[in-house]
Amino acid sequence: MVRAAFFDLDKTVIAKSSLVALGPEFHARGLLRKRTLIWGVLSQMIFMRFGADDEKLTKIRESVLKVTKGWDHDEVRALVAETINDVIEPLIYAEALELIDHHLGEGDEVWLVSMSPSEIVEPFAELLGITGAISSLAKIDENGKFTGEMEFFAQGENKAVAMRELARARGIDLESSFAYSDSETDIPMLQAVGHAFAVNPDRQLARMAHETQWPILSFSHPVRAHDRSRSHTPFFISAVVIGIAAVLGRARLRRA
Repeated sequence: MVRAAFFDLDKTVIAKSSLVALGPEFHARGLLRKRTLIWGVLSQMIFMRFGADDEKLTKIRESVLKVTKGWDHDEVRALVAETINDVIEPLIYAEALELIDHHLGEGDEVWLVSMSPSEIVEPFAELLGITGAISSLAKIDENGKFTGEMEFFAQGENKAVAMRELARARGIDLESSFAYSDSETDIPMLQAVGHAFAVNPDRQLARMAHETQWPILSFSHPVRAHDRSRSHTPFFISAVVIGIAAVLGRARLRRA
């Protein structure tokens, strides 16, 4: 039996939107206008406070596709490779990294499941040394340019669909698996597994977590992935999570 842990990326593994974090780099390369960059920062502040529903995320998708149309795919990949250590890595929550290492140590597969594009998510998964990633896929034309269209948008129910497809392909038992996210839009992702955890949840997810008795975790301490061997974060977080999962599992068996 294969067990897996699925982690949302933005505001779950890292402290802010990966796209917003990379915004200044895209602006410096002439890919983003200053007005677009400011809009992204303001949106991030709003979502950190109030969360983002499907309608808001759809607007974000449309805006991002409009902005990125015509970008060179290889140039974007190169930019991410050059800057990910300096821009994204310092945003990692120590608590998330500890849980990732715990799951890897238990022999679990570990997957990022993110609305962000594969050009960002896949390199970050490699940086973390995890199994892989589920992410949004943009269409690329024959000249290697973004078309402004989406091949797959890893949002809402689509995340759960992709997780179930992955589980069938790799023999993953979702009922014994784990999922971690901060957002109401990821409720389908959390419902797809037997052990769901709300991390720094927005208002809607916090309400859902209380109703369903999903444990709520608070992540707040940054650490670099390359410093993980020197991290002094207490191991109790992983122990508590696994312990809660075991207790809830026994409770479900008793009810059955």
